[in-house]
Amino acid sequence: MTCHNRLVRNLILLAWLLALPCPLYAQQQLSDQALIEALRQGGYNLYLRHEATDWSQYDNVRLRDDWLSCDGSRMRQLSEQGRQSAQRTGKAMRSLKIPVSEVLASPYCRSMETARQLGLGEVKASTEVINMRVAEYFGGNSAVIATARELLARPPDAGSNRVIVAHGNVARDATPVYPAEGEAVIFKPDGQGAFTLVGRLPPEQWLQLSRAD
Repeated sequence: MTCHNRLVRNLILLAWLLALPCPLYAQQQLSDQALIEALRQGGYNLYLRHEATDWSQYDNVRLRDDWLSCDGSRMRQLSEQGRQSAQRTGKAMRSLKIPVSEVLASPYCRSMETARQLGLGEVKASTEVINMRVAEYFGGNSAVIATARELLARPPDAGSNRVIVAHGNVARDATPVYPAEGEAVIFKPDGQGAFTLVGRLPPEQWLQLSRAD
């Protein structure tokens, strides 16, 4: 290999390295009480995986929009335990005086129902956090990951928070965590394409914090 060819190769490698994206997220875990105090000030995105579902059911997606079905013989739905847990979480959030200005949910019935059971305001369906299993209808896995990350990096209204109810596989692929059903993962967006993980709260923790407040 000539010196010229080595130089060209090294320049190409350098250009490729410089083009790599900066980390999209960081971690700065807050204690439970500090987390609640921070949420009361607003400025966070709370990503909730939909509540507990009936695992005797399964998703049968054959055509676009099949995932909108609330028929348990066609798509997995919330269990009664999941509905009650969502109600308790929403009640705890209201008791803790956590302001919420926007509630978004994946259009899957189990996500929309979780969001409605929270009782935190009008629920808007959003394909920005659609289930990864139907990513092919939305430009592929990379496109869904990109839209989810953009949403998590987007600040909510001043003095308030945004609640996003979606799926475990979206969080797993777009963030550093894989939440359990009903678990909330809290991110601090910077408005410039990045976000910081500041805490995780399973359903039972919301109730404990509201009782201790």
